[in-house]
Amino acid sequence: MVRRVLALASGRTAVAVLALIVLLALLGPLLAPQDPLATGDHPLAPASAAHWLGTDYLGRDVLSRLLDGSRVSVLGSLEVALTALAVGAVPGILSVYLGRGFEWLTLRLADTLVALPFLLFAVAVIALLGNGLTQAMLVTGTLVSPLFYRVARAATLAVARSQYVEAALISGASIGWIVRRHVWAKVLPPIAVALAQTIGVGFIIVSSLTFLGIGIQPPEPTWGGLLASDLGYLSHQPWAPLAPALLIMVTVWAANLLADAIRDVSGEAGHALANTRKARANRRGPSHPSDPSHPSDPSASDPVPAGGAR
Repeated sequence: MVRRVLALASGRTAVAVLALIVLLALLGPLLAPQDPLATGDHPLAPASAAHWLGTDYLGRDVLSRLLDGSRVSVLGSLEVALTALAVGAVPGILSVYLGRGFEWLTLRLADTLVALPFLLFAVAVIALLGNGLTQAMLVTGTLVSPLFYRVARAATLAVARSQYVEAALISGASIGWIVRRHVWAKVLPPIAVALAQTIGVGFIIVSSLTFLGIGIQPPEPTWGGLLASDLGYLSHQPWAPLAPALLIMVTVWAANLLADAIRDVSGEAGHALANTRKARANRRGPSHPSDPSHPSDPSASDPVPAGGAR
């Protein structure tokens, strides 16, 4: 699947952008030219050689705060996506095989989580457990998990009705062996699409919570927190929110673009695309002139008369 995704221009673009964002999260705090928490004597200064993106209302370097805050945003979105994957995908697969009781219970839980407003519920849980990013992301990931539950359940139901799975059950194969051998390969592509989409959703959720000051204790920088602080000084720096907003938008766009690329290369559409490319490659790739089977080769086109003489 990875090769087929990278064969698409959209897949290569999405992977390149997301890899750059991950690299920014890993090396951003090290690349920050100044201390992101250090205040200065020139608040709301415009862009200059000393401050490439200017300073905020406390004189802190905006570029350094953007680079340092990238790690929190990336880790928070990954926590949301991985929590939703673990909480949703596994029960979704097992609900097909563990009987009516487990199926009814998980379906009702999924419906309940869908009905809960994640932002209000996250605020309530943080009020009980304390203002921390991990608590906020775990709660939010659990509320997003019905997406993975429904995707995994629908894909597993399609596989469970196949004859080879029924034959494996009749022959006495265990549920775990069937899931590992037959189900997981069929469920993985739609789950990969959902995971890529959830990473983009995670960035929006992290930015929304940090915009409201939830999950992060100030003055620690985050992209959402920078966006919130810049909105209060639009009369002095109307361009200030552009940098954090652009980073959030590009990251979410790349995650959605990756989800579209995975969807394009998986399933029946992916097989049809691969077959079309193979057919085009066969039509474009004539054999080399030195090949004995090539029509231009006289030894292949000119028959040898009887007796061995030409």
